[in-house]
Amino acid sequence: MRKMMMHTFLLRTIRAVAEPIMAVVSTTRPQIPSSYFHSAATRSKQYNRPPVLGLDLPDVWTPRKDAPASSCQRHDDANTLLHTRVIDGSSIAEEIRSEIADEVCKMKDSIGKVPGLAVVLVGSRKDSETYVRNKIKACGEVGIRSYTAELHEDCTEKEVFSVVSRFNDDPSVHGVLVQLPLPKHMDEENILSAIRIEKDVDGFHPLNIGYLAMRGREPLFIPCTPKGCIELLLRSGIEIMGKKAVVIGRSNVVGLPTFLLLQRHHATVSIVHAFTENPEEVTREADILISAAGVGNLVRRRWLKPGAVVLDVGTNPVETCLWLCNRIPTVREATA
Repeated sequence: MRKMMMHTFLLRTIRAVAEPIMAVVSTTRPQIPSSYFHSAATRSKQYNRPPVLGLDLPDVWTPRKDAPASSCQRHDDANTLLHTRVIDGSSIAEEIRSEIADEVCKMKDSIGKVPGLAVVLVGSRKDSETYVRNKIKACGEVGIRSYTAELHEDCTEKEVFSVVSRFNDDPSVHGVLVQLPLPKHMDEENILSAIRIEKDVDGFHPLNIGYLAMRGREPLFIPCTPKGCIELLLRSGIEIMGKKAVVIGRSNVVGLPTFLLLQRHHATVSIVHAFTENPEEVTREADILISAAGVGNLVRRRWLKPGAVVLDVGTNPVETCLWLCNRIPTVREATA
């Protein structure tokens, strides 16, 4: 009895002391310098313990170099292709564009306005220019008004902030995209955070990603490539709930939000990254495999189990002869 009373007394004492402290912390936390939080890794090193959030290490993939396939293997691969179901992304994209065009028409008829999309392009990367050009073309096809701001490679962050701010304040612009990647001298996180959350159509704002991760919450926008992957699966009649899904790659742009979306659809999801040991053992268990590593020649036929659904969302130049010899799985070989 005495022990129980002592235990109760201690709990009350701890609460009496802790609650005022927590109240003070919660009211004064905004005044704590940001350097305090940024130095967490430094403090962990000082006290010789690993940081709770882990180390931010880049994923550097090493493409596998397998021996050329034998004639028998190539014959087996050819037979496999004959029984492969192709997920036709082009026809599904056309279907979605048609639906959006109808919605834009109805919006224009009912309220006299159409959506406006602004794209900020920094530098002259050929792939980025192609992506921006395709976005502008897609806008024109569905009736969305598009705006483009092109800045030189060596421009300052201040100039980019100025353009983003102008689009933020423009009532005819309902969505703002900053084409990635940005030049190395720019802080990508700061620039993306400058976009108003209600115009963050890429869904990269921390609040959008946070809402995507939390059950019972809805983000204002979902990152487009992960959303496209889910659309492909749903519109192809592929069951996600209860399936084992594996995402290769964990970037903030594709890998992480794809993982979160698959969880939202009640799949059991694993991520394979550059530090994963024996990744083929993980992928061979997958009913659904989505490759977003940004590296060609990575996934091989032996990484897949029969009947797996495979989506490759990367664009990488691959020599034709190598593709024909080794049968590198791509979205064209998605099986269901």
